[in-house]
Formats: sequence, C-alpha cells, structure tokens
Amino acid sequence: MNLSSPSASSASSHPLASYGWDQDWADAFTPYDAEGLLPGRVVRVDRGQCDVVTADGTVRADTAFVTPHDPLRVVCTGDWVALEPTGNPRYVQTYLPRRTAFVRSTSSKRSEGQILAANVDHAIVAVSLALEVDLGRVERFLALAWESGAQPVVVLTKADLVPDETTLAYLVQDVETTAPGVPVLAVSATTGDGLDVLAAVVGDGTSVLLGQSGAGKSTLANALVGADVMDVRAARDVDGKGRHTTTTRNLLALPTGGVLIDTPGLRGVGLFDAEGGVGQVFSEIEELAARCRFHDCAHETEPGCAVLAAIDSGELPERRLDSYRKLMRENQRIVAKTDARVRAEIRRDWKRKGAEGKAAMEAKRGRWR
Repeated sequence: MNLSSPSASSASSHPLASYGWDQDWADAFTPYDAEGLLPGRVVRVDRGQCDVVTADGTVRADTAFVTPHDPLRVVCTGDWVALEPTGNPRYVQTYLPRRTAFVRSTSSKRSEGQILAANVDHAIVAVSLALEVDLGRVERFLALAWESGAQPVVVLTKADLVPDETTLAYLVQDVETTAPGVPVLAVSATTGDGLDVLAAVVGDGTSVLLGQSGAGKSTLANALVGADVMDVRAARDVDGKGRHTTTTRNLLALPTGGVLIDTPGLRGVGLFDAEGGVGQVFSEIEELAARCRFHDCAHETEPGCAVLAAIDSGELPERRLDSYRKLMRENQRIVAKTDARVRAEIRRDWKRKGAEGKAAMEAKRGRWR
C-alpha cells in the first residue's frame, strides 16, 4: 500500500485535508491507491498541463491520458486526480467523479460546454458597485451556479464607492429580490467592511469566484488569502471594466480554512443545459405558473394565467418575466442542438404560434369586410 495515500491514515489528518480532502474522496481513491497512484488536487491548468498539489508538494503533470476530445471531460481546476508517482513528465491517469461542475456554453457555433471549475461548494458571484448593477447578468450567473450543484452567493464589491448606507441597503435589497434564496453581501476590500462575513462563507469547503473583468475578484482573493497572490490592476474609468489580469483559473488554500478558485473575467456567460438552474433563479415564477389554468401556459395571452395576474397586480416585476423567457429560450436553443426531441417540440411550438397568428389576421380581415 502506498504510504502517502490517504487510506494509510485518516482523511482529516492527511496533508491534503486543507485542500478539501475527506473520507469520501479517500474511499473513491481506493482502487487507484492499489495501483500505486498518488492523489492530488488540480490548482491550475494550462494547455494540456496542470499543476497538482500532492502530499509531497506541487508538481507539474501532463493530462494527455485524460479524454481530450470531450470538453466536459478534460481535467480542470478543482479536480481530484490520480497521478503517476514518478516520471518525466508525470501523467494524470484520471480524475475522480466530480461532485459538482460549473459549466457554461462556449461561443462556438457548436455550442459545446466548457467546464470552468469542479467540486465547488459555493459559487461567489462578484458584482461591482462601481457601475449600475446589471440584474439580468446576475440572473444569468445564478442560473449557471444553481445548475452546477453549488450554493450561490452574490457579493457586491467596492461597497465603499456607494455614497451612503441607505443607498447601499437599497442596492442589496434590489439584488435580493433578483436572487431568491441566495445570500447577498456588500463588501469592500479597501475598508474591510463585510470581509469577515465572506471569509466565514468561503472558510467552509471550496468556493469559486465568478464575474466580469473589473468586478474585483482578484482583489477579493488577495484580501481573503491575506497576501498579494493575484495580480491586480485598476479598472478603466470610462466603463469600469478590468484588463483580464487573471488569465487562468487558480486554486488557493485559505489561511483560515477553505479553498478558493479565482477565475478570469467572463465576457460571455452562455447557458448550457441549465433549465433547472433557471427555474431556481425564477422560483417565484415557477410557483405562480403552477397555479395557471393550463398546465402548458406560455404566460402570454392565456386566460387564467397566474403569472400575468401577478404582473397586473404589481406582485411580479415585468422585467423578471422578460428575463425568465429570454434565458429559457436561450437554454432551449442550446439543448435543441443535441436533442432531436427538443428540436421537434420547438418546431411544433413555431407552427402553433404561426397558426394562431394566421387565425388572428383572418379574424381582423373578417371584421374589416
């Protein structure tokens, strides 16, 4: 038996415990331990190679043995892997089954999925208060976060730029309405306000920082680590955007416990088979829809629509329904590219709407005669 393997000692006392190793990971690694392989966690990936932290330190390894043609099965930051004990180069033989995976759609016409981080417990969505908050983008990030299996948390960064506490409280409340069931924290890395609450969140398990360039992710990472481990540059004054100082996903062990993955700023946040995540973000609409007269209500003109009634009464902002429809349509298009059944459903829906439009025009013509 490999003496550096976690099965040779309790998982809690293993050198990798600070990186998230536990008994379940130790049990999953048992067959690879029997083959003489070493456990490790991927802290960085770069062009077919990765940095892996092991019980003996961080090593550089090649990922050529892991299926390269499927973008969702490549090794990514946060993976637990089985590593060759020796060799030059050393190779990753496989990764352990992922507990969670944060996946977005690529910008390619094939709409493939791209995995950004694995085995994440908390998805920290960083939103800068230096600019007007884009609630639609927040909803998009949250849909992907919920779909990943992680618990989302919205962090409103640069809170020191907000002129007064009343305005700040209003901004927090506005985002809370957009993010049902999600904690919303206002934080300033400059003054330290709110950092203690965020540190308590990320101190338990693995967290990933997500957001646009300029949102302050790397500044937050440095504040939580307590050292300047990530390069930081000022955002442009003209539009508040950053300069992509983080170009790879980096996994950092925090001094107070927990693990943090910092990611590059995301320009595009495409959905990838995230219907469940969208439903979670718009849970109030899903609850209202369950009370509609028709089970297949499209919430457009149908009689007895509880969603439209909520908009008329002011209970539901119309912006929320518009955003819900947009994300659902986008996700359906992505799924349809690989699912013939969904494509057929979309075609039937188009035909139904076309027939309804034609009937409406005929009715108008009849009134004009």
